Amino acid sequence: MEITLVGLQNSGKTTLVNVLATGEYTEDMIPTVGFNMRKITKGRVTLKVWDIGGQPRFRSMWERYCRGVNAIVFVVDLADTAKMDMARNELRNLLEKPQLTGIPVLVLGNKNDLDGALTAEQLVDRLGLSTVATQEVSCYSISAKNQVNIDITLQWLMRHAKKEQSTVETAPES
Repeated sequence: MEITLVGLQNSGKTTLVNVLATGEYTEDMIPTVGFNMRKITKGRVTLKVWDIGGQPRFRSMWERYCRGVNAIVFVVDLADTAKMDMARNELRNLLEKPQLTGIPVLVLGNKNDLDGALTAEQLVDRLGLSTVATQEVSCYSISAKNQVNIDITLQWLMRHAKKEQSTVETAPES
């Protein structure tokens, strides 16, 4: 399964990848310059994770790394409410790309352990997720640091890996 993690800088994308891979939180992360790719095996599924930098100069690359993946994971800092409009606009710009139509999107509101963090319901509202009609969108509130809801995040990813595999297995031969 191949997934791409995108989102504004400092939302916790690389921290999330490290927690998924090792089960451990690292305090001092440096910003991702460009992208990182990491393979993570969970059970019988190997996740190939593209972690793309969130700084403005890298956002034009997001679409290229999202094409053809099994899922797009958009990470948002729930406590950084000043950047919600920017996050909404960047997500909208990404989902308007015709090549990405139909790719399931998992929006992860990270840092739910911080004071002033939005709830998942507030995030759905602030990002306008209920109006997205081009693909399946799910939204979870997580804390990569405290590993809150990392299990349901993995379950969502595994379900989408299975869908892809079952589609391939049941496709009629031409």
